[in-house]
Amino acid sequence: MAVSALELRPRGAVALMDAALRLCSRNAGAWALTLPGGAAVVAAALYLVEAVRLGRPLALPALALTLAWFLRGLCQGAACHHVQEVLLGKEAEPSAWASLKAALGRAPALFITVAYLFVFNVLMLALTLGIGFFVLSAQGVGYAAVMQGKGSPLRLYGLCSRLLGPARGTATAVRILMGVQLLGFFNLHIGLNFLLILGRKLVGIDLTFAERFASLDNPQWVLFLALTTFALFEPVRAAAATLLLVDGRVRQEGLDLLAAVQQLPARNTGRPLAGSPGSPGSRSAAVLALVLGLGLLTAGPAHAQAGDVKPPVASGRDAATRLGAVAEACEGTGPAEDARYESLAGLGPAEAGKLDRWVRTVERQAWDDEDCDSALATLEQGLAQVPGTLSAQARADARAASARAKDILARPEFAVAPPKAEKEAPEESVPPEPPGWWRRFMDWLGEFLKKLFERSPAPPPRNQPELVTGGAVANVLVVLLVTLTVVVLGALLLRYFGKKKGTGESGLEVSTVHAATLAGDPAHALSRPPEGWAHLADELAARGEYREAVRSLYLALLSRLHRDGAILYDVTLSNWDYLRQFRGRSEWKAPFRELTRRFDFAWYGNVPVGAEGYREFRALTAPLLAAPAQPEAAGA
Repeated sequence: MAVSALELRPRGAVALMDAALRLCSRNAGAWALTLPGGAAVVAAALYLVEAVRLGRPLALPALALTLAWFLRGLCQGAACHHVQEVLLGKEAEPSAWASLKAALGRAPALFITVAYLFVFNVLMLALTLGIGFFVLSAQGVGYAAVMQGKGSPLRLYGLCSRLLGPARGTATAVRILMGVQLLGFFNLHIGLNFLLILGRKLVGIDLTFAERFASLDNPQWVLFLALTTFALFEPVRAAAATLLLVDGRVRQEGLDLLAAVQQLPARNTGRPLAGSPGSPGSRSAAVLALVLGLGLLTAGPAHAQAGDVKPPVASGRDAATRLGAVAEACEGTGPAEDARYESLAGLGPAEAGKLDRWVRTVERQAWDDEDCDSALATLEQGLAQVPGTLSAQARADARAASARAKDILARPEFAVAPPKAEKEAPEESVPPEPPGWWRRFMDWLGEFLKKLFERSPAPPPRNQPELVTGGAVANVLVVLLVTLTVVVLGALLLRYFGKKKGTGESGLEVSTVHAATLAGDPAHALSRPPEGWAHLADELAARGEYREAVRSLYLALLSRLHRDGAILYDVTLSNWDYLRQFRGRSEWKAPFRELTRRFDFAWYGNVPVGAEGYREFRALTAPLLAAPAQPEAAGA
């Protein structure tokens, strides 16, 4: 449904962002119109990145991304139209299909807007080194401005700046607040990983490869999260752009009706009087205020020509004269036949602004728009509300006078001396009721606790001071205990470090297992020496079993790193646990990470491995297998 006119008031950036989020959370039309374009952009971008990674031709992926981006612009225009109809439309529930048809009707302008914004943003970011992204933000409402059809899309930035008006600063603040997408990015990553953990723990599905893929050190996963977050925030962008245009129009036309309505008289505590907020007269006054305020929305701003600027209304009689001239020109009822014109003179200074806007609206409809029917209708509607406004004004003045009188009487000099207290007649003594069992229990408990924690009286002072008191003995014991504790801890630390230095222990304890006990377990990396696993890998590669050969090379690498003390091999640990606990040479960590990634994709991900892939894997493992043993490991 359309928003009440009382809600059309200037708002800050935080309030607009909050309104956009609330609107998107309660309206499914904006999601239905923006998600197709967002999904198309995500799929096309991933297709292009995959083509670049695999070295495929880029013509078809680039064309797909271009078409998806144009589709996204069309969907943004439809969503902006839908949000505007939800806010200001007359229908109870506008349909998404009607907004889509409206966007298709303006498809050429929307396509021009897409190209304009792309070129403008690229040049702005390149020429300003990214600073213009936070300074120039009027183009962010481009799709919403084009859907209003008030200018050419070829001059889009000027059109957006003119429609925003004083709200340009708010648009910049809203663009900065859109940085909340970063929070959505991390929440999406955490949520998807939590689902993978639930699937592995509760259902028992082997999701090792999926969990490895859904990691922030995987560029493809980061790109997928960024594009998905961008698509999920598409409805928020459309809603924020439309709300910014509404805010700009409110600020330019001065339509802050809340302040005007707050000037109306409040509800009386007694029975409703004639013209009270609950009576027809008060409702008439409120309607008059809305009519006088909404006069700016019924027509666009008048384009005054030289010599046609009319002075503001000076008084009610001046307004009656000008309105009578309009009525006579449009063949309506003039001041001579209608006594309501004379009642305009009774309006006070508080109504001068609304009276001036009403007179200007009637004159603009009659003289500029040459629409006498609308002018007479607006004139008649305003004249019908004048009596209610006069009665409300009289009550407000009476209440103000009463409040002033009360303030005067409340001064100290007008205070009435209190009467002397008369001697009260002695009342018959009534015996108090006996306390209940709960009261008696609480009193007993309080007395018991008071006696329990009550200090005993201090003993009388002696003639001779005591040489040794209990407090002095306690202090000496505390000092002795602390000193003894420090000495014991120091001795233990010295013994520990001296033993470690004498025995020459390394920082990583390596436990070895005799190869004979592991010969029956071919999957154990320590069942063979590194040279044995490497020889087995060459034999498997010669038979064409490259996937098994890669596994043998990786087991040779684990065996070598365990013997060197770089890792502590344990069948319960994963490959990435070894990488996180790596304590070997720093230059080995990068190739070890790459070999682990390739092994996971080949062995667990079932990625095909050919002769070329095996040779690359063999070349990466050769330096690690052929490197001399570390001195610490050799000594151990």
